[in-house]
Amino acid sequence: MTTGLLTRQDVVQPDSGSPLGRLLPRRLWRTPAGDAWGPLPELLLILTVVTGIVDAVSILALGRVFVANMTGNVVFAGFAITGAPGFSLGASLFALAGFLIGAFLGGRMTTKVGHDHALHLRIATVSEFALLAVALIVAAAFGGPAATHGTLHLATGTATFGTGIMDALAALMAVAMGIQNALARKLAVPDLTTTVLTMTLTGIGQDSRTGHRGHVTLSRRVLVVATMLAGGVVGAELVLNVGSIVPLALATVLLAIVAGGAAVAARHQGEWRNANG
Repeated sequence: MTTGLLTRQDVVQPDSGSPLGRLLPRRLWRTPAGDAWGPLPELLLILTVVTGIVDAVSILALGRVFVANMTGNVVFAGFAITGAPGFSLGASLFALAGFLIGAFLGGRMTTKVGHDHALHLRIATVSEFALLAVALIVAAAFGGPAATHGTLHLATGTATFGTGIMDALAALMAVAMGIQNALARKLAVPDLTTTVLTMTLTGIGQDSRTGHRGHVTLSRRVLVVATMLAGGVVGAELVLNVGSIVPLALATVLLAIVAGGAAVAARHQGEWRNANG
């Protein structure tokens, strides 16, 4: 008899469908009712990569400011207030303000299209794409040597961008990440917050369930952490050795891929689209 205790966060048998289905990460999010999350796991993992890339740009090229992780950004703002070298109070405040604006906009999107996961993902990622595209244009138009040659090639203390440009880039990228946070919060796919890994890492350390369900849960959490790490590695490598424009361009392309995937998914009906399903 069904007790009603099983939810979307419960994972059962591995995918026994097509070979492609067995390779896709979504099998780690399969529920007792089937493929309840549709293409969301793959698309949100791409957004997790985007987070690693943009935070690499913001930390390494914008005066040590987070645009996705506001906990760290508040702490960095505190460092800047005390006069700690290398931290930009202006960029931190612009990022905080931008993130709040993005979260507000994300909330409006939730109100209008939050009932349909596919439509919600599409409008949110299109908005993020537009914001990062503007940031890319600003960086290309007003960037110094760091924009095209990487920060490792600059003399110590050399600014990567002018103060106003750093503030503008931090704000634009933070608005995008605020929208993404609001999206992930509404979608509520287990362990796929796309920007913050604190609770994911806590789950890895705290949750000691055994058996197939426990192993699958651990595997998906490790996959999420590894995905964020990969985004950070790629972003840092590009910022340090190539320049700030390339990682911003890469993040923009990835957002276009997610938006395109959401647009394709929106053409097909599926239970996963129903926010109340």
